[in-house]
Amino acid sequence: MSQTTGFTQITQEGLLAVRGKDAKTFLQGQITCNLNYVSNDRSSLGARCTPKGRMQSTFRILPESDGYLLAMHHSLVERQLNDLKKFAIFSKSTLIDESGLWTRFGLINAEAALIELGVSLAKETNSVARHNELIAVRVSENLCELWLKNQDAACYLKRLSGLLEELNPNAWQLELIRCGIGHVTESNFEEFIPQMLNLPALDAVSFKKGCYTGQEIVARMQYLGKLKRHMYHFSVDDKQLPEIGTLLFSPLRSKALGQVISAAYAETGVELLAVALDEAVYESEIRLAKEDGALLTRLTLPYSLDSEREITR
Repeated sequence: MSQTTGFTQITQEGLLAVRGKDAKTFLQGQITCNLNYVSNDRSSLGARCTPKGRMQSTFRILPESDGYLLAMHHSLVERQLNDLKKFAIFSKSTLIDESGLWTRFGLINAEAALIELGVSLAKETNSVARHNELIAVRVSENLCELWLKNQDAACYLKRLSGLLEELNPNAWQLELIRCGIGHVTESNFEEFIPQMLNLPALDAVSFKKGCYTGQEIVARMQYLGKLKRHMYHFSVDDKQLPEIGTLLFSPLRSKALGQVISAAYAETGVELLAVALDEAVYESEIRLAKEDGALLTRLTLPYSLDSEREITR
C-alpha cells in the first residue's frame, strides 16, 4: 500500500448523466456491467462497446436522484452523449453532460479525514456512502472519491485542505495505476475489448445479465479463451512520461507488441499500465517506444485474472 496521504481534484474526467423512468432499462442494454448490482450503497466500473466489442468508453457508474452518473474521461463525454441519444429516442430517459455541475476529489489513505467529514464508508471496493451533500465511493483499500455539487465545492475544499495535503494529479494517477485500473480515452477509442483492460477481474463486466451492445463478442472471448492480450503493470527508469499510445517492443519481434494505457511519475522513474501480447511479456525483455528503448520491469497487479470466477457475475 502507498504511504502517500492527501487529496487531489479529479479533473481528467467528466460526468454523463442518464435520468428518467427508463434510465436503468436503457443503460442495461448499452453497458457491460450489471445495474442490478448498482445501488445507493454500491457503484461499479463498466464500459460501453461497439457491436464488435470494442470499447468506446470506460467509466464508474452510480445512482443519483432519478438516474445514474457515469464518470469517464472528459474527451469522451460529448461523444458518448451524442451517440447514446440516437438509441434513447424511444426511451423515457434524458441524457445530459453534467460535468460542469459536479466536483470530484480523490483521497489517498484518508480514512481519518472521511470520519471528520462525517462519512462512514465501508471497506469493500465499490462501496458508496452518502452524507449531506457528499457522495463517497470506495475505489480500493486506500483510495476513495468524493462527489459533490459545485456550489458546495469551495466549502469542502477548505475543509479538506485543513485535514490533508493537496497533491498534484499525478499522485492520484499513480495510485490508479497501482490498482490496475485503466481507462479508455480519445487516444484509444474503439481499440480494445473489455478483457484487454482486465475489466472482468474488476467486476466491470457481467456474463449473466443478458444482451447489451457487443455482448456476443465479449462473451465469446471469455468462454473460448482466445484472447492473447491483457493489461500489465510496468515500471521504467526514465524521467520522461510516455504518452498514451506509446508502443512497446521486443528484440524477438519485428512488430510492436503493445501500447501504453496510462503513466505516472513514481518515487523513482515512471510506472505505467500497458496492453501487451501475453506471450511476449513472458518470453523476453520489453522496451518502451523503440526496439532499443528504455527497459520495462513487470510489476504485480493487485488482482488475478480468473475466468471461472469472472463468469459467475
